[in-house]
Amino acid sequence: MSQLTRRSLLRKSAGLVAATALARPYIANAAAVTATVWFAQGFIPSEDVALHKLVDDYEKASGNKIELSIIPFVALRQKEIAAVTSGDVPDVMEDADLYFTPLTAWQDKLLDLSDIIETQKAQYAEVVLLGRRNYNGVTKQRSYYGVPMKVASTTFHVWQSLVEKAGYKVSDIPNTWDAYIDFFLPMQAVLRGKGMRNACAMSLECSTQGNDPIATFNSYMIAYGGKDLVTPDGKLHTDDPQVKEAVIKTLDRYASLFKGGYVPTSAINWNDQDNNNAFHAKEVINCFNGSMSIELAQIDDKETYNDQMTHMIPNGNDGKPLPAQIGEFGVVIPKGAKNLDVGKEFVKYSIQPDVLNDYLKGGLGRWAISYPSVIQSDPFWLKSGDPHRLAYITETMLGPGFPFYEAYSPAAAQVDSEHVFQLAVADVTRNGMKPEDATAKAFKRIEEIFAQYPIQAS
Repeated sequence: MSQLTRRSLLRKSAGLVAATALARPYIANAAAVTATVWFAQGFIPSEDVALHKLVDDYEKASGNKIELSIIPFVALRQKEIAAVTSGDVPDVMEDADLYFTPLTAWQDKLLDLSDIIETQKAQYAEVVLLGRRNYNGVTKQRSYYGVPMKVASTTFHVWQSLVEKAGYKVSDIPNTWDAYIDFFLPMQAVLRGKGMRNACAMSLECSTQGNDPIATFNSYMIAYGGKDLVTPDGKLHTDDPQVKEAVIKTLDRYASLFKGGYVPTSAINWNDQDNNNAFHAKEVINCFNGSMSIELAQIDDKETYNDQMTHMIPNGNDGKPLPAQIGEFGVVIPKGAKNLDVGKEFVKYSIQPDVLNDYLKGGLGRWAISYPSVIQSDPFWLKSGDPHRLAYITETMLGPGFPFYEAYSPAAAQVDSEHVFQLAVADVTRNGMKPEDATAKAFKRIEEIFAQYPIQAS
């Protein structure tokens, strides 16, 4: 992701002034119509409250009605796949995971929403727009098949009191990848010796369920030099020795942590909520997790909230900053939507800078807003005095970053939907396979998948 230079900030701020002149309400219709909208359930109650307020505000401004369904995210993906398969679709639905939108766009089952993007295009961070230019396997072109509403990256989360109880200082935490991880490992034995029999040094999202294992594996692979597994042109680079070595190192590191007993044995079956639960229960000292769901779940208990530390991704082992993968989530409109005009109008209304900012702040900033000018102009994001939010927003919006590989190729989305690398982790940690052999097996399957999703050069 490009960083916010003074020049780019001035350009974005000028765009915000223009957009503000068009703000509330973004309403064009006259006759009241009801549109059906599906969203994922928030991890914290305030997210759902903020969503209801967004819908209520739109209804008051437009005279239209929104039939809102808030659905747990696992069930949402199943429901969305069933809907686009059968053709019985809602008017608007939120992304259920990282791979639903790229795969559905490839199948030509989503509407091109470039006209909606254009209403706020000057506001979006470049990395967010890049994440939404998906490839259509029928038209053989890229376009905007979804509208981003929220953005996140993955950070480390640390219990400061447990670090101190183990006899260490938070101020001594190293800031290079392997040294950072190694710092926490000896603490486990100390804490167990003090009666915390179930304490583990690390969480490790290594199951074949959800988004967290994908973000975790990719981050380790990037740290070990494998960033270019897939490049922006959609090409796969399993033939690159550096990428191959990075995957082998990642699998070897996973095996040493898991087999060394530094990770809860249940991690092999975790879903996206379980690592949060393990951290909250103080079963792990250090957890790697996207968004601010871990901290915000306990924000009402200030002592507990302040005991936690949000730590940005460390530098690489060479001391150079590592890029974070930036995940953006938003809404799509499936082909066959019955109330298209109202659905599009609702989305246009929702992404106006002040409307979207109010919505995400209502969710306590669990998700970042993807408008750099708002990040800089509203003290809530960077100047609230909350160290969790400062670290999280700095990594997500100010540091180096790039999209998940799904943005580059629908094949990458298929790879992640099958959790190919996570199966490789299981081969190493449970089946005794050597990291080199597990890498070869994974690469073979990935190459087969990429062959099924040819992309024409633009």
